[in-house]
Amino acid sequence: MAQAASLGTHGHAPDPRNDTILINVNGVLKPRGEAMVSVFDSGFMLGDGVWEGLRVHGGRVAFLDQHFDRLWEGAKAIFMDLGVTRAELEQRLYDTIDANGMDHCHIRLMVTRGLRSTPYQDPRVVVSPATIVIIAEHKDPLPETATRGIRLFTVHVRRGYPDVQDPRLNSHSKLNCITACIQATQAGADEALMLDPHGFVATCNSTHFFIVRRGEVWTSSGDYCLDGITRRNVINVCKAAGIPVFEKNFSLTQVYGADEAFVTGTFAGVAPVTSVDGRVLSDGRGPMVERLQGLYRELIARDVAGRGRP
Repeated sequence: MAQAASLGTHGHAPDPRNDTILINVNGVLKPRGEAMVSVFDSGFMLGDGVWEGLRVHGGRVAFLDQHFDRLWEGAKAIFMDLGVTRAELEQRLYDTIDANGMDHCHIRLMVTRGLRSTPYQDPRVVVSPATIVIIAEHKDPLPETATRGIRLFTVHVRRGYPDVQDPRLNSHSKLNCITACIQATQAGADEALMLDPHGFVATCNSTHFFIVRRGEVWTSSGDYCLDGITRRNVINVCKAAGIPVFEKNFSLTQVYGADEAFVTGTFAGVAPVTSVDGRVLSDGRGPMVERLQGLYRELIARDVAGRGRP
């Protein structure tokens, strides 16, 4: 019997239905074993593209407007034409989940610059429209992720300056995060905690990081991390609920002395952090994390309840 994958906040139980999913490649639905891109594709060659992770609840994509805003902004930043309208891309998303009979799932939406005529970085050698791939899977976070939490390890790999590779850009070039993840897992942790160039806490390799101190919720300044959709929504629910929340610089010393800690991400939502670098913060989900999990679930429910679909 297949075992649940241990992948930090992305841990999930295998689902045999994913063996026969249809994957959308440039508007054409193809069986999993036949869904391919060329070796000349810009994403394969150079990591040249942008992507989004999406959750579907009750047949509706949650926070789709926010995700599309970030996708189009990222494409504009790298001077890439997506080649479709927002309405056309939304239709492709729903065509994919409908073809797979999905009401609740996880989607990876990937857009690359397209095919290159030769292996070279200059976009002027691109000879096709953008490549758009949509993978929708039957995949849910493990229930224990929300209760037992995860362990973090601070790695030497930093989140860099925006004039090197802007960490706010959700690009396919994820090697910075991958090397951080490798170091953390080799140290026996679930995910990596990454610092900014000044030594302050920035983010994790695949999620955003928060601490709770004396009833206040803190997260990084945001200068050296992705503009996370879930991060932003959790900040907003804190404000709406009257919970003091601050985007600010803070150090590992303040992390080690925190009352609670948690991470946020599209896949697992709000997940507690039980330890950082061996310092135990809690034995599972604390009261603030439990409250925020409930508020975030309510926000999702309101969003999808008010969302139409093509």
